[in-house]
Amino acid sequence: MITTADPSAETLREAGHRLIDRMADYLDGIESRPVSTPHAPAHIATRFAEPLPLTARPAEEVWDDAWEMVVADSIHFAHPMYMGHQVAPPLPHAVLADTLASLLNQSIAVWEMSPTGTLVEAQVIRWLAELLGFPATADGTLVSGGSAANLTGLLAAREARFPGSWTAGVARTPELERAVLVVSPHAHYCIERSAGLMGLGSDAVVSVPERDGRMDPAALEEVLRAVRREGRIPLAVAATAGSTATGLFDPLDEIADVAARERVWLHVDGAHGASFLLSDALRHHVRGIERADSIAWDPHKMMFMPISLGAVLVRDRRHLDTAFQQKAPYLFHIRPGEERSRDMGKRTLQCSRRFDALKLWICLRHYGANFFGAIIEKTVQNTQLLHHRLSEAADFEPAHAPEANILCFRHLPDRLRDTSDAEIDTFQAAVRERYNASGRGWITTTVLAGRRVLRVTMMNPHTGGEHLDRLLEGLRETGQSI
Repeated sequence: MITTADPSAETLREAGHRLIDRMADYLDGIESRPVSTPHAPAHIATRFAEPLPLTARPAEEVWDDAWEMVVADSIHFAHPMYMGHQVAPPLPHAVLADTLASLLNQSIAVWEMSPTGTLVEAQVIRWLAELLGFPATADGTLVSGGSAANLTGLLAAREARFPGSWTAGVARTPELERAVLVVSPHAHYCIERSAGLMGLGSDAVVSVPERDGRMDPAALEEVLRAVRREGRIPLAVAATAGSTATGLFDPLDEIADVAARERVWLHVDGAHGASFLLSDALRHHVRGIERADSIAWDPHKMMFMPISLGAVLVRDRRHLDTAFQQKAPYLFHIRPGEERSRDMGKRTLQCSRRFDALKLWICLRHYGANFFGAIIEKTVQNTQLLHHRLSEAADFEPAHAPEANILCFRHLPDRLRDTSDAEIDTFQAAVRERYNASGRGWITTTVLAGRRVLRVTMMNPHTGGEHLDRLLEGLRETGQSI
């Protein structure tokens, strides 16, 4: 029996046109909205507390509710005053591609369930490998994001360093009990999480001392030798290209020299910074990334794709093939004439996977790689301009010079100059909380060298100098109210 809920072509056409018009109006009026909500989670939760719907309602009513109940109190990443976490305002054609991917609903784990989607992903991976300067032996796969990408890269390292560990496990691979991950001092928390998931334990994560907020290559060499003297085995060095806290880049070329001398797998967490390869002006920040054994890369950050779209790439595809070795004859197949299965599910944690490659394939073909470089450069220029204005202001103090589109700083009005460190730290947190609740803008906070700082990530190419002025003005007025 066909019901009014049947997903017919006409339903899609009529409702789709209305939704697209409403989405376009949303973008047109984005600056008239507060950047986020002042309401607490408990307050917002009450509007969704309803019994399970048992009967149908008109679609128009439900969509109206969505705009009133969901959209209104969302955080609006397309707003030029959003300067918070590393979440991008997605490109319009990426949004449309995401819709087409949902319509097709391809299952990317196996070729037979995605005859074209699997090959689109393979082509996208080839483009990313080409940008990295990887050899023809390279391969990779798309994943949900940086956490899955970093874990997958380190699983490839584990099987390369300890062959057979996939089947034997930690209990029957005694060397794994002595394995350690040597990491950047500002490594993302997911690296430690990966150590836990791999059975190594978080105690197996050894941090290298920093030099100017980056991994110190000389200290790395000392750490690796000290680890070996203690009878432990370096599994991999995990460097960072664009740290979450500050956006600073570890000196990858020097780190690669050390890893090569010490014969240790080099993994680079480039979730944020690998996209700088698309810019001639910024590419020098990731010099040496082409020497890594594995790389994590999040196009849903600095390539302005909708969440989720991450990638992991390895220099030698054999190590990705052995990272996961389960057999599923009902699912994975090698077809006549193939030496290697095209089924992406053999090389990733995920089985059910969306056709996320489609949005990046469409956008690279439509906008071109140079476009991405230009908009990344704009976000970095905004950050440099903000740093200049903070440096000139008597009541602000930048915590570092920016390399990327991330900057930490403190607001220090005169009345705080003679107060304690604890009071200054408390003030930073209070300014951020009250400023964000005002809806005028949205920023984050973190701790550097034990001190609370304000933090911005310039994710919107539409942000301009006037918005930076509004940020400083808003923080000043917020500070005066505390």
